[in-house]
This record gives sequence, structure tokens and C-alpha cells, in this order.
Amino acid sequence: MEQKIKVLEERIMTADVMLDFQYASSINQVWKALTVSDLLEQWIWANDFKPVVGHTFQFKSEPNEYWDGIVNGEVLEVDEPKKLSYTWASAGETTTVVWTLTENTDGKTDLHFEMSGFSEETKATPGAIEGAVHSWTEFGNNLKTVLEK
Repeated sequence: MEQKIKVLEERIMTADVMLDFQYASSINQVWKALTVSDLLEQWIWANDFKPVVGHTFQFKSEPNEYWDGIVNGEVLEVDEPKKLSYTWASAGETTTVVWTLTENTDGKTDLHFEMSGFSEETKATPGAIEGAVHSWTEFGNNLKTVLEK
């Protein structure tokens, strides 16, 4: 028990953004929405994602005066259908995204999201982490809509 608490404390200290979602969908349906390019486009952005360790990919959104609209990534871990991790590099910042899926006995799926690796400068910028929380919360809500189709 003590070791589990220590691991949890380390994760809390290293993750800059942590969010939890629950979906009334099977773990396989949620996994598919996290890993199939066409489905990802419906709740994040256009992309060339493939769930293969080492695969490099891009998400592309509408650019604005502050951002070119491009996120570069590389798949770090694929443990179907339980865990997916990749880098998320944009606007000079490279972070790591980790999705952890757990299927409940009632058929619902818990989805835990972590994003870590923000620079100290970004962490000190007012609203930066809050902006990431807002964006990923919105993506999580978009995912719910996709899963309900």
C-alpha cells in the first residue's frame, strides 16, 4: 500500500494536467476513438495518427495570430486497450500525453488523462495550464459526443 501511495504522489507531482472522464461505452469503443485517425479528427483535429510505437504524426487545426495550428507527436507506448502515450509538441513546448483506460463492471469506461512536461516558464505563465485544462476538457466532451453517435 505504501508503494502505491508513493507512486501516486510522484504522478501527481509530475503531471501538470490530470483529468478524469467516464463514458457509457465499452473500453474497446473508447480505445478505437483514441487511436483511429478518422475518429480522432471528429473530436480533436485532422491528423495522421497511427497507434504504433515510434510513429510520428501531426494534428492540424486552424492557425491564429499566436499559433501555427500544428501539433507534432510521436507515439511512445501502446498497450491496447489500456494505455496510450505520445508526445505533444507545439509552440516550442514538448509535453507527454498519457491516456489510461479502465472498464467498469457496468460496461462504462473510465478514461484518465495526464499531460506532463511543461516548462517552468509555461507553468509560471498566468492561464497557461488552465488553458490546457480547458482545451482537454473540451476535447473530452467532444469525445463523449463521438462515442454517442
